[in-house]
Amino acid sequence: MKTQRVLITGGAGFIGCNFVRSCCQDAGATIVLDALTYAGNRATLADLEGPENFAFVEGDICDSVLVSKLLTQYAIDTVIHFAAESHVDRSISSPAVFVHTNVVGTFTLLEAFRHHWEDEGKPEGFRFLHVSTDEVFGSLNFDDPPFSETAPYAPNSPYAASKAGSDHLVRAYFHTYGLPTLITNCSNNYGPYQFPEKLIPLMCLNILLGKPLPVYGDGQNIRDWLHVEDHCSAIATVLQKAAPGATYNIGGNNQVKNIDIVEQLCALMDELGGDLPTSPSRELITFVPDRPGHDRRYAMDIAKIQRELGWSPSYDFATGLRHTVQWYLSHRDWWQPLLSDQYQTYYADLYGDRAAL
Repeated sequence: MKTQRVLITGGAGFIGCNFVRSCCQDAGATIVLDALTYAGNRATLADLEGPENFAFVEGDICDSVLVSKLLTQYAIDTVIHFAAESHVDRSISSPAVFVHTNVVGTFTLLEAFRHHWEDEGKPEGFRFLHVSTDEVFGSLNFDDPPFSETAPYAPNSPYAASKAGSDHLVRAYFHTYGLPTLITNCSNNYGPYQFPEKLIPLMCLNILLGKPLPVYGDGQNIRDWLHVEDHCSAIATVLQKAAPGATYNIGGNNQVKNIDIVEQLCALMDELGGDLPTSPSRELITFVPDRPGHDRRYAMDIAKIQRELGWSPSYDFATGLRHTVQWYLSHRDWWQPLLSDQYQTYYADLYGDRAAL
């Protein structure tokens, strides 16, 4: 990324901040635009601020005036769009926020980037890379083949539907206007800097705090797990090598049942966590009523990105999970401030008294 002048939306969030930290050090310029909602943490990027080729802007991707100003002011040629509301449980209780950010926000960015690209004479090197999810494809049965890039969209949650809508807009802007867009659909990410409402950090932190480990339903739901560093390297590869209009699945080739992940985390925390409040920590596992419309299984066919761009994941799940547990154990100063009164109220409302913090 030595020549690009990049606008990264959602760069203070989980995947965005990892991408900024790992892939943008040599960019011609890196501008991070983030609204700093509950899951955005500017402190994650504090050590990167200062150089002339880096700027952080607090703002909303739905603010068309601000977005257009940034594209012009910093002569942006590349947009990498991470910003999104992303937690399925929150989309069930507050769907309007997801439609506004994920659909209207993506539309606002596309329109601003289209006009900027046209004003600059439609340069061939411009790119708009939209980061999406495997959840747009719906749910698989246990014996179904993995999702390919041509799988029909069948979203089952307000979150997934809002991401499907944003994917369709990006595709339409390529086919209608010729805008040089790219779409990536990833599986479940894990790794450093993930907000504690998500499964893996939630379990790690609850074990450290001696709190129940809430597992939805029977715990047999299956997800494909992708280490965030592998995801970032895949995005960089797509950005550098893919032709405009292309879509790629990104996965980790790690299909694991939720209950098995929780059991593995308990074992790792028992090994690495020192003097824990409850030992063995698996005694904290608590089954709670399933979420509405909970998809049973996701799996990603990543043959296309392997074949066409030469990318494959480097982390096996056991190594990546150990790495992640060790990170949360050694970064209490990062996650402890996130357990605010607001977060704890949300948590108690979601899981109820049986798993309340």
